[in-house]
Amino acid sequence: MEIGIRILIVFLVSQVVHIGAQKEGEEGCVPGFQVKEYQVEYNGGFQKDHPLTQVFFDDCAGNEGLAFEVSHPDFQVDEEMNLVARRDVMDSGTVMFIHGVNEQADDMAQVDIVGAPPRSPQTLREILGLGQIQPYRSKRALFAPRMHVNENMEPPFPKVIGTLEVSVTDLSGKLVEGPVALLVDVNDQNDNRPIFKETRYAGEVLEGSPTGTVVMTMTAEDADDPRLQNAVLRYNIVRQSPDKPSPNMFYINPESGNIVTVISPTLLDRETLPTTQYELEIVAQDMKGRDVGLTGTATATITITDKNDHAPEFTHSLFQANVDEGSRGVAVNLTVDDRDDPATGAWRAIYSIINGDPTQNFEIQTNPDNNEGMLSVVKPLDYESVVFHTLLIKVENEDPLVPDVGYGSSSTATVHITVLDVNEGPVFFPDPLQVTKMENIPLGSFVALLNATDPDVLQSQSIRFAVLRDPANWLSVNPVRGTVNTSANLDRESPYVHDNKYTAIFMATDNGSRPASGTGTLVIHLEDYNDNAPYVHPSVVRVCEDTKDSVVIVGGRDRDIHPNAGPFKIELGKQPGLEKTWKVSRVNNTHAQIMLLQSMKRANYQLPLVVTDSGLPPLSNSTEIKVQVCTCKKNRMDCSSAGSVCSNLMMLLALVLLSLFCL
Repeated sequence: MEIGIRILIVFLVSQVVHIGAQKEGEEGCVPGFQVKEYQVEYNGGFQKDHPLTQVFFDDCAGNEGLAFEVSHPDFQVDEEMNLVARRDVMDSGTVMFIHGVNEQADDMAQVDIVGAPPRSPQTLREILGLGQIQPYRSKRALFAPRMHVNENMEPPFPKVIGTLEVSVTDLSGKLVEGPVALLVDVNDQNDNRPIFKETRYAGEVLEGSPTGTVVMTMTAEDADDPRLQNAVLRYNIVRQSPDKPSPNMFYINPESGNIVTVISPTLLDRETLPTTQYELEIVAQDMKGRDVGLTGTATATITITDKNDHAPEFTHSLFQANVDEGSRGVAVNLTVDDRDDPATGAWRAIYSIINGDPTQNFEIQTNPDNNEGMLSVVKPLDYESVVFHTLLIKVENEDPLVPDVGYGSSSTATVHITVLDVNEGPVFFPDPLQVTKMENIPLGSFVALLNATDPDVLQSQSIRFAVLRDPANWLSVNPVRGTVNTSANLDRESPYVHDNKYTAIFMATDNGSRPASGTGTLVIHLEDYNDNAPYVHPSVVRVCEDTKDSVVIVGGRDRDIHPNAGPFKIELGKQPGLEKTWKVSRVNNTHAQIMLLQSMKRANYQLPLVVTDSGLPPLSNSTEIKVQVCTCKKNRMDCSSAGSVCSNLMMLLALVLLSLFCL
């Protein structure tokens, strides 16, 4: 039963009573029993005149004339207010009532006898707790004593749990007082086993922990009355698996359920124990663990966790590897042993090169799968420079070692790397090779001398040159001497030239048993030659037939660069009479203004112009531009008869001026 259960049965009881006022004594004192309920333990019975308990009664006026009545006829209250047995009593029942009364007070107290078998009341006087009624009592309250019944009673039902033969009326048969409450206590039986919150518990303890280290706590619950021993639990370890090195490696506090270590720190060594997990079977038993108690079980799995008490050690003091010169990648895998728990910081290794790598050609990383150190070449080695490399490698753990453990000589190893000779390709120097040449130099002109050397200085090998990439096919190379000459005109304005630079790639090949090649770049910076005549832009312009608005702007352009381009000189062609109709005047270094001097019919005209650049010597270009003479009204230009569409005159002038200032 989870808690004590009280069943309330109400009886209607009537009796003739004396009614009178109950007096209170001195101020602050409440007449009657100062403690209303008492408890005594039942140990098979009570001896005659042996005190069960002392009661406390105060009528607040000196207790003069005080008398006590006990519901059980075999008990009485003596002069010192001790409840004593009149004789040896075995059948005390589980409860009795004490009635104290005098002229100043009238009160009842209850005595619970814990552990006693129930006793059925025999008389109404016992049931109601009545003794000899004193003639001076002014009032008696109706009272029904508690009854007790055990839970889980067997059928058939109903069952008699006690008897009240009460019939109380006044002289007229009228109900004077009542009803009164009859309290029935349901006595708890030990009918619930302890239950653990979980069937399996998990805990862990660090290896080498001191004896008495708390590992975990296991608790169970019992649904019986917590005030009784039915729910008082005790814990015990009944099995440990495995039982090595000791069957009693752990202890559980019987009351708290705390599991602690018993084994010594020296023996609690993860690396020497037969297993890293121990399974304990825990029993919780009620009735304070007595044999009559009910039990519940659960399992505790305890893991012995690792601490870094073992330094990693190389499996060999010397490792060796051969590496081809010029290569990269893993050269050798270094192996170590570590007795600590794998996949932990106490086991994971960190490698470092502490000597023998001044030029940082090597690096070492940890393989996360097997903890090996992967020694790699990150900067190619040169056989002709150094044939042998000796490295000193150190290994440590991610986690620091415990204070009493250190890294020894086995935590370092030597690695010998032998560099193997490989036929290497020739190397150009400088790379890129940069030269400056004038464009349009004669065919066959010398451009550059390629310089390539064979790194295999210990071998006698010859080198031959060839063109690998020549986008414009302008160059040729002597295969033996490495001289580069022109095989076509170098044109700075070619689409293969970018930012005045032309780039070609050459190859040098040795004559080894397995020939090796190398490449080099030649960059030619081309100087400008005034080989492009200027031209006029735009090639088509429009003017108004009304001479006051007939002005257009044209500019000079040149594919050459300074000083072979602008300033430009733009003037009318040499045809006679042009100066009477047209006028060309300079605006700035690159643009000129064309003005119509007289009205002309709306039509298309070809206007001869001559444009000259500033090169030495300068180049001139006689060209023509198409002039459309249009009708202009209200800022609109009508060129329809000239085969053109109408456009906004102001917009045209704005576009022309914009092109002027952007050049």
